[in-house]
Amino acid sequence: MSRPAIDFYLEFASTYSYPAAMRIAALAEGAGVTVRWRPFLLGPIFKAQGWDNSPFNIYPAKGRYMWRDLDRICARLGLRFRRPDPFPQPSLLAARLAHVGLDEGWGERFCRAVYAAEFGEGRSIGDEGVMRDLLQGLGVAAEPALARARSDEIKERLRATTADAERHGVFGAPTFICADGELFWGHDRMAEALAWAVRPPR
Repeated sequence: MSRPAIDFYLEFASTYSYPAAMRIAALAEGAGVTVRWRPFLLGPIFKAQGWDNSPFNIYPAKGRYMWRDLDRICARLGLRFRRPDPFPQPSLLAARLAHVGLDEGWGERFCRAVYAAEFGEGRSIGDEGVMRDLLQGLGVAAEPALARARSDEIKERLRATTADAERHGVFGAPTFICADGELFWGHDRMAEALAWAVRPPR
């Protein structure tokens, strides 16, 4: 009998996706749930809502709260935290590389490495040099990975994942979607999403 599964929609510029990405593998394993990592881009979805920036920048009070909240969450979980500048970070290259890695078996480790570099060390994830460093740290040959990330195949896959997210009603990250289409938004809804995924059919 196959295990229940959830789709984990993550955006590398997303602050709350950082603790979610660092925790979800262990929590899902404990719950008996398979996680399908879905890197996507929030920019086109925000644009469709009339936003040209992160809502945490558009609404300063909300942004101030988010940074303090993230600081508290990371301290509680024992995660390093350093606010990246600028925010949001350009995430296109990292998202494309993540799709390459998910094909080749190193994608989840890469996703965690990107978040740790961005929100744990304050590094610029839009910098190709940073991406090279992360790939090399994972034992992945950087040049072939970067070449494939620039391919039409991977560009189209990222576009398709972003379109899938929008079609399923995703409006922020992290978002978790169960097999029955039930949607949960936010790091603080991850446990609830995993519990929903394994509940008996009704």
